[in-house]
Amino acid sequence: MPLHDDRGLFELLILEGAQAGLSWITILKKRPAYRKAFDRFDARKVARYDEAKIAALLANEGIVRNRLKIRATVQNAQAFLAAQKEFGSFDGYVWQFAGGQPIVNRWRRSDQLPARTEQSDAMSKDLAKRGFKFVGSTICYAFMQATGMVNDHLVDCFRYRELTGRTGGSKSNGRPER
Repeated sequence: MPLHDDRGLFELLILEGAQAGLSWITILKKRPAYRKAFDRFDARKVARYDEAKIAALLANEGIVRNRLKIRATVQNAQAFLAAQKEFGSFDGYVWQFAGGQPIVNRWRRSDQLPARTEQSDAMSKDLAKRGFKFVGSTICYAFMQATGMVNDHLVDCFRYRELTGRTGGSKSNGRPER
């Protein structure tokens, strides 16, 4: 589903970065603990975390206790706030990489789904330039999928029909539609 809430976008960006090198189910199971540990992903609060808070997070068994990922979350909160200030909202900033509307793909088989695209490459490069960490192209593409910037449901999936109002049909060529 297309997501346009800045707090929700920040949460998913952080969770996608936390997932790097791990299974998604690991992070999904820890999501409630992440919300509690990171002040419900209030970027203003997270951006002000000090060494004592980082030490407390490193001791928190409910989250992935990776020093680089925790520090990246604080740095990403700071970069997130700067992007909000520059663009008026983080939503306005990140959705530009999808052209302002969901990219609707018409995949028939899961092996057709890419791990990254030109759009996720561009997002990754720009986020990194702005100081974000754990924002490689694959992470950005997963973020785009999670936030509805990209609809990669297979054409035969009920969610594809719900989100697009159309069926897969027999003319699918696996190419993206806008």
